[in-house]
Amino acid sequence: MEILRLYNSRTRKKETFTARNKQVGMYVCGITPYGVTHLGHAFTYTFFDVLGRYLRHNGYRTTSVQNLTDIDDDILKRAREEKRNWRELGETNVQQFLDDQQWLGNIQPDIYPRASDHIAEIAALVKKLLRKGAAYEKNNSVYFDARRDKKYGALSRLPYAKMLATANERGNHPDDPNKKDPLDFVLWQAKKPGEPSWDSPWGAGRPGWHIECSAMATKYLGKTIDIHGGGGDLIFPHHESEEAQSRSANGKSLARFWVHAGMLKYKGEKMSKSLGNLVLISDLKKRYTANAVRMYLLSRHYRSSFEFFERDMEKAKARERLFQKVWRGESLPAARPLDISAYRHAFFRALSADMQTPEALRVVEALAREVVKEKNRRNITDAKAFLNTAFSILGLQLAFQ
Repeated sequence: MEILRLYNSRTRKKETFTARNKQVGMYVCGITPYGVTHLGHAFTYTFFDVLGRYLRHNGYRTTSVQNLTDIDDDILKRAREEKRNWRELGETNVQQFLDDQQWLGNIQPDIYPRASDHIAEIAALVKKLLRKGAAYEKNNSVYFDARRDKKYGALSRLPYAKMLATANERGNHPDDPNKKDPLDFVLWQAKKPGEPSWDSPWGAGRPGWHIECSAMATKYLGKTIDIHGGGGDLIFPHHESEEAQSRSANGKSLARFWVHAGMLKYKGEKMSKSLGNLVLISDLKKRYTANAVRMYLLSRHYRSSFEFFERDMEKAKARERLFQKVWRGESLPAARPLDISAYRHAFFRALSADMQTPEALRVVEALAREVVKEKNRRNITDAKAFLNTAFSILGLQLAFQ
């Protein structure tokens, strides 16, 4: 078994991944369901699906948690725009997301917690931060005191001015008169007219964005989890703030490994719901198979940022046609077996070197080409068996048609 080396965003280095008693807890930040699934989502969640599959292949008992941020500013804003109930809007988009994930072949996480189901855990964490002096209450809202946390910014390594500018782009309200500092972020937000609310020691209101994930992650995976993942755009402010409030409450880091996927671009910009430059999974379904879309995504390293061009799907389709030939190929039991040892070693070496799925796919393709060569007809039983294993790790479906 190859030793897994994984890039840790905290140290900005590749580190050897191990886990006590071969048990791994992995928390991946999920969607805010105010829109349907796009290819950027698929890139992130397909990678973490493969990472979970590879860990399990290597004997790790992996518990995966992926939250649903079903209550926050974005979903309430969209609900107002569409004149819909916020919960109904969320349920519709969650179902579409789950359908798309199933179509892509991503294994459903062990636990899919919703923020609105964890108000008690969130309130308990906010109270703990208040007791420890890491937060303050003002006019029925509670804020994290960013200036008091001397390590705030250590994950993203951004200076104060850059942190503030980035936070402002992503929903921060620097002019909030209740704040001591513009960078402080809300843990509990006092009720606003027309918004859903829950009772709390500070009055009716709703949780802030960052505290939701800290409460859910620690509830299911403990105070320090093994892997915390998400898209690279979450490093700041979301993951920075998660780490700060969790460390302040519990006296230890929230995660041993912070793992982030790169950004998918379209038409020159980061693919995002706010910009509207989306390639939707629902549209891709009409033109391509799940295998083709998945191979396209895995042909890029998870930490890379790249732009989607329709023409790049052709290579994925060609690979799919090649693999179909493999499954139709007949093994000759009396012939000399095809030696797959070099291919096997190269495949696992690629995945163990920070999950180099593009190289792993190239190895699988090279073996497939060897299998289908007419002049080299031989016993391909072992080759097919290994390709089955590789497909299982990569989450590809056997394709016979």
